[in-house]
Amino acid sequence: MNRIKNHPILDSNERRKKVKFYFDDKELFGFENEMVSSALIANGIKEFSIHQKNDMPQGIFCANGQCSKCTLIIDGIAQKSCITPLKENMRIKTLTKLPKLPPDDEALGNHKKRELKCEILVVGGGPSGLNAAIELAKLNYSVILIDDKEQLGGKLVLQTHKFFGSIKDCYAGTRGIDIAKKLENEIRKYDNIKIFTNSSIVGIFKDQKVGVFQENKNYLIISFDGVVVSAGAREKSLVFPGNHLSGVYGAGAFQTLVNRDLIHSSDKILVVGSGNVGLIAAYHALQAGIKVAGICDILNDVSGYKVHADKIKRMGVPIYLNHTVLVANGNEKLEKVTITKVDNKFRPILKTAKTFEVDTLLIAVGLNPVDEFYNMAKNFNFKVVKAGDAKEIAEASSAMFGGKIAGLEMAKKLGNEIKIDENYFKKADILKSPPGKNYSIKETELTDKYQPIIYCDQEIPCNPCVSVCPNDAIKLENNLGNILDIPKFDGECSGCTLCVTICPGLAITLAKKIDKKHAEVILPFEFIMNYSVGEKIPLIDIDGKYLEYGEIKNIRQLKKKKIHLITVITSLKNGNKIAGVRVQDENVTKPLPKAEYDYIPEDAIVCQCEMVTVKEILNYIKKHKVRDINQLKNIRVGMGACGGKTCNSLLSRIFKMAGVDWNDVKRGTDRPLNMEVPMGAIINEE
Repeated sequence: MNRIKNHPILDSNERRKKVKFYFDDKELFGFENEMVSSALIANGIKEFSIHQKNDMPQGIFCANGQCSKCTLIIDGIAQKSCITPLKENMRIKTLTKLPKLPPDDEALGNHKKRELKCEILVVGGGPSGLNAAIELAKLNYSVILIDDKEQLGGKLVLQTHKFFGSIKDCYAGTRGIDIAKKLENEIRKYDNIKIFTNSSIVGIFKDQKVGVFQENKNYLIISFDGVVVSAGAREKSLVFPGNHLSGVYGAGAFQTLVNRDLIHSSDKILVVGSGNVGLIAAYHALQAGIKVAGICDILNDVSGYKVHADKIKRMGVPIYLNHTVLVANGNEKLEKVTITKVDNKFRPILKTAKTFEVDTLLIAVGLNPVDEFYNMAKNFNFKVVKAGDAKEIAEASSAMFGGKIAGLEMAKKLGNEIKIDENYFKKADILKSPPGKNYSIKETELTDKYQPIIYCDQEIPCNPCVSVCPNDAIKLENNLGNILDIPKFDGECSGCTLCVTICPGLAITLAKKIDKKHAEVILPFEFIMNYSVGEKIPLIDIDGKYLEYGEIKNIRQLKKKKIHLITVITSLKNGNKIAGVRVQDENVTKPLPKAEYDYIPEDAIVCQCEMVTVKEILNYIKKHKVRDINQLKNIRVGMGACGGKTCNSLLSRIFKMAGVDWNDVKRGTDRPLNMEVPMGAIINEE
């Protein structure tokens, strides 16, 4: 099975109960209550359905219940496999074309209505929702929190890296998975918070109630006075030929499989998008033993934090800026991806095309807020606020403060005259700040005493190295007067290595001069330790450039912090330049000798549920002078099982291609949010 059994950060989850299930009548094994999609991928099955339009196999895309590409026939009913827990003896079948309704000829059994009431309903148990609920509980409100996952924490449960920000305000220097546990432990202290996990809100109604599909079996109706919507975000798709192939999916889905479920989902990946999500996904792949061919981005500069990008380049992953995906190819599943440079109008320069052999293409080109419940509640004139990514796409550190603010704003809407601390707003604004100015790193002259070499040269919200230094020897430059300022060493170093181990960007080393020719450098290392003392390893500068091989003097494992510190002997001339260890051979990242592709851009799929191409939409817009997205429903755009969640964000580009000003186009009517709920569950038939 394709399970990750050895990981530098995560503990093996092999102790879970193993259960037998059947896929297309073949006996397989998985873990009880893991998602069906995860169990199948762990068994090497990545194609879940056959599309009715072109007989093309479909795999996952979001692994978050937001699209419908993973739909399977599970115990006779079409269900999204990424949010359906695996049970003993489940009968699962490939969805071939359109599902059929199962016969329903049995007499109605016992049934009953389940109702609850609370003062405030919180939709979503990520960092913003948890903090909102905690603030409200402190004010003695009765709160019900609904989350569709087994574990609280939202995307935090997928993040094995250390977070930026400040230690005091948002657990900076702590791994996302550990922040999730801290927040869950905190929220469970309050008796006035009732928590429903593995439960989804499937409808919001104008009589101030919601319907909840609880644990995939019961239907609850919950009445509320106010609602906080913190449902997170869904991943954006991208239009290019071959975007519908199995193996093309979101970076968040990849993190779900690799970090939450410990599944070796891929052998070699390529990432589109150099924001923090794409950069971190590449890093997580390397930690899981998965090869990374590279990262490409259509923009001139990396859009995520530079320390993340520098870290990735040091590991041996190239970043191709001013590049876009030209086409994905494969025989019913992804096998090759071709990227190309673009000109100043973002048009592909075909002669620069490069083709990579990969089995997975991660789409990390941004997120769309899941705010439909907020919009519906607002239309019904309910007391409602939103928080986190549902309000504004930002880092989880900012979402924590956004949640606090949302909780207090909800209390004010309910008549509480509480005053919100102005510092909350200021801190939230700083924590969501985009990367700022870059600075030149001044070369440090080594002495016979250790001193930190800091490779953090961009204004980002982060200060844990300053906070942990016992000698107050690391300070922030005073250019901006807040934690966006870059750190500098100014004082005496005790060699404690706290700054090295806590830095989220692995951007600090300790170095000292040994003699006239040699230096000693201490490096952070977050991978499986396959090196030994006396071995020589490839050492890299901040930009990923090879400098020299250094001999390992010592390896120190910090089990609690889940990091190794490697002490290496190097040349004196490079001791103040060495920033890391290359973990991936450069041969892994080489493209094929000759680009291989057939480029027909109008063949790209826009609506993946209904397999509607760019060409079909363009022709329809031009022929019928379309100025209302609802008209596109005539050719099935937005009429698929995902309710238009994926294709709607792509249509502005298609209208532009048709020569239509997007401002002149009437937006489509939102489809009701839904997931598959059996009729028997709605009446709680027993």
